[in-house]
Amino acid sequence: MPRNMSFMLTAEQVRNRTKTVTRRTGWHFLKIGDIVNAVEKGMGLKKGEKVRHICQIRIKSIRWGEPLYKITKEDCIKEGVPEMTPDDFINMFCKHNKVWATCPVNRFEFEYV
Repeated sequence: MPRNMSFMLTAEQVRNRTKTVTRRTGWHFLKIGDIVNAVEKGMGLKKGEKVRHICQIRIKSIRWGEPLYKITKEDCIKEGVPEMTPDDFINMFCKHNKVWATCPVNRFEFEYV
């Protein structure tokens, strides 16, 4: 059964299918070809709240342990936030994930199933 991956900050980009890359501080068990359920929110649900599925995605490529500061403008576009500069993205990611720009992150490229 596919695991749920939260896209709380970019749910709209996933719905619109403008996002094809995501960065995570974990998910070391993923493999190319794995199918994942994209969900709005996977953890911290309040009593009575249910997981809201968006769609399924298939992992196309993986880059393990890439420093966050290596993100490019092209990848900001693939992350679904073309209005952001790499610095904007780094600041947003660090704030929401409580990490530093030098933090190694895992970059997953995916396609919609």
